[in-house]
Amino acid sequence: MMKVVKTIGNVKLWQREKTLFLTSRQAPIGCYESIFQWVEGFDKFNGCAVCFNTSELEEEVLKALLVCHVPTTLVVTGRFHDTYNVQIEQALKENRLLILVLQQEESDKGYTARLRNQYIINQVQHIVCGYINPNGSIFGLLAGHDNITHLVNRQELKAAEQETKPHRWTVAEDKRLLRMFYEDMGIHAIHKAINRPYSTIYLRIKSLTMNDEVLKGREFEDYVLELFDIAHNDKLSLKEWRGDKSLPGIYPKSNSAPDFVFEYDGKPFAVECKWRSHLPKDIEKELLPAARMASFQQFSTERRMPVYLLLGIGGLPNDPDNLFFSCIDKEFSVETLVNSVIPSKECLMEKIGGLSLIAKHSNHMQEQKALYPNAYKPWSEDDDALLTKLYKEGTSIKELMSLFQRNRGGIAARLRKLGLSK
Repeated sequence: MMKVVKTIGNVKLWQREKTLFLTSRQAPIGCYESIFQWVEGFDKFNGCAVCFNTSELEEEVLKALLVCHVPTTLVVTGRFHDTYNVQIEQALKENRLLILVLQQEESDKGYTARLRNQYIINQVQHIVCGYINPNGSIFGLLAGHDNITHLVNRQELKAAEQETKPHRWTVAEDKRLLRMFYEDMGIHAIHKAINRPYSTIYLRIKSLTMNDEVLKGREFEDYVLELFDIAHNDKLSLKEWRGDKSLPGIYPKSNSAPDFVFEYDGKPFAVECKWRSHLPKDIEKELLPAARMASFQQFSTERRMPVYLLLGIGGLPNDPDNLFFSCIDKEFSVETLVNSVIPSKECLMEKIGGLSLIAKHSNHMQEQKALYPNAYKPWSEDDDALLTKLYKEGTSIKELMSLFQRNRGGIAARLRKLGLSK
């Protein structure tokens, strides 16, 4: 379960008739027009829109709601980070925004995003869905609810609109776009002001601002430093911080080293930071290709220190839903990474404290094999066929774990490998 630990703004908005906007993380830009038409037509005098801010589309919908002066409740978990958003500041001043800060009960287990969604679904009168992936977690949460309106029909979803005769962006258009972008107006307001398709505006923003992946990577690094809380830990210090700098065709050798080198009580360790909106299907290829793995292991040998991967998944780079922390050594695998989930900041700090994680990691595989005899063993073709059949029949992960004698991470990784889940 979730509980409200803090409210910011106009708490009276929560007494209004509430409409929750839900969408899957990976939403095609072709659905934007239908969704923003709903925002424009919202009954701002009687209702209150409820939304999250953990995906690109949710962020754009929040901006559109605020720009259109729709009374809005923003739901966040853990901490509220976007304290310098121009539209949020203005909405708070005008008493048309409520920010609910939720926290997971200590006794509860489960993914934060799913628990958050379930909690808010039970609190609202109406649910409006943008783009819903039938294979995603939201689809299952909506089962049995009859207060749902779908804005986008997945089967009829058209490709993003394109300009039939693209014309050059003028300096005046670029200036206006950048001003509205940095004022947090959002893609819908820019679309209305400049009268270009959402897809064209989206690409122009990317070309004029910092590379999106670089920006997200830097945001996650900032989050990691804040998480480690070096200023309040006398034993922990930051020794090195490498930025991914390059020019076309020129890449400094230091780029192949981990992002951070820390020292705890005289013992050094390195950390490579990565954030992704979802767990990649092929982790080795997308996150740690062979050349990258080799460079980290060489770094570990030459510098005589362990190298760890701190992976943030979901949410935002400065507020991920889940963290995974695993040693990048010869025993590293998809299964060990998926099983290295960090349930809380306190748990991560406990592992870092005294570098007890080094000893724990070496024993992790033995512990898992004791609990699940088939853990880390190769999968046979018969195993794959049976897993596919049972999963499609609706067999739960817990039942699959018992049947195959493998841990949760092993089952999840194989389902992704077989293309059965994300």
